[in-house]
Amino acid sequence: MEKYLQRLRTAAFIIILIQLVFIIVFCIFYFANLFNMQEVMDSIFVIFGALLFVFVDSLFVWFAIIKVEKIRQQSDLKAAEVLGSDIQAAYNFAMIGLAVVNDDNIVIWTNDLFKDRNINIIDSNIYEWHPELRMLYDVQDEKQTIKIKDGNRQYEVKYLGEAGLFIFKDNTDYEEMFQYSKEQAPVVGLLTIDNYSDVVGTEEDFNDTISKVKNVIFQYAKDMGILLRRYRNDTYFILTNYVTLEKMKKDKFSLVDKVREEGKGEDIPLTLSIGIAHDFPDVVKLADLAEEALSIAMSRGGDQVAISKYGSDMEFFGGKTEAQEKRNRVKVRVLADSLISLINASSNVLIMGHVTADMDALGACLGIKSICDRFEKQSRVVFDLKKTEYKTRAAITSCFSRDELEKIMISPKEAESKINHNTLVVVVDVHQPTRVMAPELLDKATKIVVIDHHRRTEDIIEAPVFNHIDPSASSASELIAEFIHFASINPHIEIPPMYATIMLSGIFLDSGYFRSKNVGIRTFEACTFLKEFGADNAKADDLLKDDYEEHMMVNKIISNISTPYPGVVYAIANPDQIFDDATLAKAANALLQVKSINASFVFGRINNKDIKMSCRSDGTINTQLLAEKMGGGGHFTVAAVKFSTQDFASVEETLKNVLSNFLTLARNDIPIEDDKGE
Repeated sequence: MEKYLQRLRTAAFIIILIQLVFIIVFCIFYFANLFNMQEVMDSIFVIFGALLFVFVDSLFVWFAIIKVEKIRQQSDLKAAEVLGSDIQAAYNFAMIGLAVVNDDNIVIWTNDLFKDRNINIIDSNIYEWHPELRMLYDVQDEKQTIKIKDGNRQYEVKYLGEAGLFIFKDNTDYEEMFQYSKEQAPVVGLLTIDNYSDVVGTEEDFNDTISKVKNVIFQYAKDMGILLRRYRNDTYFILTNYVTLEKMKKDKFSLVDKVREEGKGEDIPLTLSIGIAHDFPDVVKLADLAEEALSIAMSRGGDQVAISKYGSDMEFFGGKTEAQEKRNRVKVRVLADSLISLINASSNVLIMGHVTADMDALGACLGIKSICDRFEKQSRVVFDLKKTEYKTRAAITSCFSRDELEKIMISPKEAESKINHNTLVVVVDVHQPTRVMAPELLDKATKIVVIDHHRRTEDIIEAPVFNHIDPSASSASELIAEFIHFASINPHIEIPPMYATIMLSGIFLDSGYFRSKNVGIRTFEACTFLKEFGADNAKADDLLKDDYEEHMMVNKIISNISTPYPGVVYAIANPDQIFDDATLAKAANALLQVKSINASFVFGRINNKDIKMSCRSDGTINTQLLAEKMGGGGHFTVAAVKFSTQDFASVEETLKNVLSNFLTLARNDIPIEDDKGE
């Protein structure tokens, strides 16, 4: 091609040169009138000569174009032939299939990949072969791909609409490798036997129940293919893979139920708490996550499995029984003395509960203040009346004078100015940082104490210097009363009669007047202890009584209930009315007083933006599990959910969906033994 073009340029140069020489010679002869040229040559001859030159030049150009086009076509055919062979080899090497369809989606051509794999789809509708391919046609985005499976091969498919071309990329090897890596990904866990030290005592491992439980654990590990190694006397290290974890999930961790059955009927029943972590390449990090998951499982009452997937919310299995009441007086004394040491080492103490503070939160705060007053430590209860239940507001204003309130209470804004590097912030009746009375104090405090009786959630106050979460206690006031009772300080801590009355009222509230399943001997001992300091039963009860309007409001809410499942009811408060949290809770509690009702759910509007749902049960249904599935949380028998919406229909639908999917899991069909205590 290049040589021909060179010759063509040379020929053109010669032709142009000849024509130029001819024109110059003609001009010389004509204008010099040599050989009498002017008389001989007429203008018509000049015109014909010029036309001849134009014709010759045009003929040359036309011939050159035809010749170049012919050579180029020949070159292109040869290139296409060679290139087509290479592309076909590339397609085969990369295992890429091509299928062309007409306007009716009928396959009119496929490449050799389909023939080699005995896939005969010529003259067939491609969407009848694989209906999911229609998604590519509907989207009409050349960047969009989908995955299909044909036989034992897997393909990633792209569609080029203008060409009617489907491109199939065989990625079977990649998918199999990915699936294998996923299935063999490491899973790390910790398994601990709850109440182990209480059961074993001095018998070590010769206890018959412990031996049976361990046999069950080892047999389950063997059946599932789990590597189990002793970590502590009561704890085992778990190492397995993701496919085994999926088997255990499908099995719903029957090991927990089997161990519970073995411990059934014992004075101190044995259960299991398991923390598992996965989906992270570093096993050291997984071990840390597993330990944290185990801690959460135990703080939620034990008898359950907590699974931590890195970067995702935790999953929980089990938790069908209420936390067993257990108390080691030595342990309580150690905890109480540790708390007192922290208070003594601080310059001042700020105490707070949760937003929409109830009588239990107020009572627990006043109990901590009693400890601070005993050691003459400057302390204040952080309170915002706007974030307090109206009964608690009424109790504060009716039980204390203005001068007393100035010595007891402080607003969140004023509390910020009182905080320094040596200030101790004590949080009671809550462990979630977003639900405390003054979240800004947590950011500024260097020393934080957390004391709560609700089952632990993932959202917890970080790095407290003292953390005591005991879901087997009926209330936070009960926990504080125990600390004061068993503290080794002498002379003992005194509780003012009004403080004791409010603490007793808090126990009444959270225990449902001792009807809650987690009420045990320790609850009554705490009440007896408070009575010694002048707690007034009648006054404590009076602080919780409804006025006439609220009583009528509660009756109106529960008058129109729905029963989606036997033993489960829900009621919707008037959507046009704003309700106090306590009113919704009272309505839910009132429903539980009806025979054969095991769980109740009441929701209503609490402000112009949110809907609140109160969840209650008699102990046969885990309301916390159900509440967590809706984005809330709480305790086994007492939980709540807040929805950032005003759409009552969507909240009702959410409740129905959760009950449909998780009620069987949350329902406790195993009789709950009477609470035990020392």
